[in-house]
This record gives sequence, C-alpha cells and structure tokens, in this order.
Amino acid sequence: MKIKAIIFDFDGLILDTESVWFECYQEILSRYEMELTLEHFAPSIGTHGNDFIDYVEKTIGKPGIGRIIDQEVYVLHQQKMQLIEAREGVADYLHTAREMELRIGLATSSNRAWIERFLGKLGLREYFEVIKTSDDVSAVKPDPELYLRVVDELGVKPEEALAFEDSLNGLRAAKAAGLHCAIVPNPVTSLLPFEHYDLRLDSMAEMPLGAVLERIIVQSRL
Repeated sequence: MKIKAIIFDFDGLILDTESVWFECYQEILSRYEMELTLEHFAPSIGTHGNDFIDYVEKTIGKPGIGRIIDQEVYVLHQQKMQLIEAREGVADYLHTAREMELRIGLATSSNRAWIERFLGKLGLREYFEVIKTSDDVSAVKPDPELYLRVVDELGVKPEEALAFEDSLNGLRAAKAAGLHCAIVPNPVTSLLPFEHYDLRLDSMAEMPLGAVLERIIVQSRL
C-alpha cells in the first residue's frame, strides 16, 4: 500500500477559524445573557446546518433572533480574522508533499468564496490541485461525498489517500469515504471524543510529513 495523495480540511485545520467562531459566539451571546459552552457548540464544527441556531433561539426564547445573532457574529469574526495565520506546520506539509510528488486536495464544508479568499491571503492556493466545497456537493460532512469527489478527481483510490482533519464530522466523513485520517485538533476541538482515527497530532510541526506517511503505512499492515 502506498499513499499517493493527501487531502486537507480547511476551517480549523489549515486556519483555526473554529476557535475564532467559538469566541465570537460566546462574546455575542453573552450580550443576550446566554452562556455558550463547547459542549453545545462542538456538534456544529466541521459541518453546516441549522441545529445550532435552533438551539440558540430556543435558549434565548425569541424566534428569529438567530439570524440577527449570526450577522453580529459574522461582523465580529471578520474583524478578528484580519490577523489570523495558518496553523503551525501547514505550509511545511504542503511544500514537502509537492517535493514528494503527492497529489494534493482540499475537502471542506465551507463555500468556495470563503476558501479562495483565505487560501489566497495565506499564499497557499497554488498547492491544491483539486478543491471541493459545499458548492460542489449535495451533502457536506459528515457525509463522505466531499472526500469521494476529491479522490475521484485526483485519480487515486480512497485507500491511497490520507486526510487531515480537526473535527469529528470531518473524521467521520473521511473514514466513511474509505480514506486514512490523521486528526490535528485545535484548541476548540481538542477535547472532542475522537475515535477510529489513524494518527493524532497536536500540530503538524510535531512530526514531519514523511514520518506521518510511514506511520500510516505501517499501521495499515497490522
């Protein structure tokens, strides 16, 4: 077995937007006298849907307030994102992958405009041969469609690809698609109950990409 491709998540993995979103929701919701815990925010990480906003509206007790809160959070998030940088080790992994002649893809539940904006700002867009976003699929993570679309377009089998994820929904999507998966949690997702992953790293700076691939290959033979 040989790993021929690596596929990255975006939010929380390349750019730690998840911690910023959590901080923003906490700050805005405190104005409505609502305390937000990670327990209630975590299920929304790595996917899109209305469950979290429905929870907010029920807790506050004002139907329709969710849309207003979302807009307030979005404005605050935009302000905080001006200074954010890629997570440690991301650029090194991408550079090494190119040197190793690995195929490189990206699978994200976010929309394309969001992804292109930040990849360009970070100077990382050129590394990705295939990018699939919520604009390209009928169902986002934890559904495996994003990963299946990426490996198909990269021309590799799922078992020949390694996904890097930071969330439970992302991990479930990658494994359901048949990929190997290394999790690299951020501060917001680090306490989530991850299981059935192939490798866990605190950051990509913890282990060189070559060593990660060797570890994955060895484990696949066990």
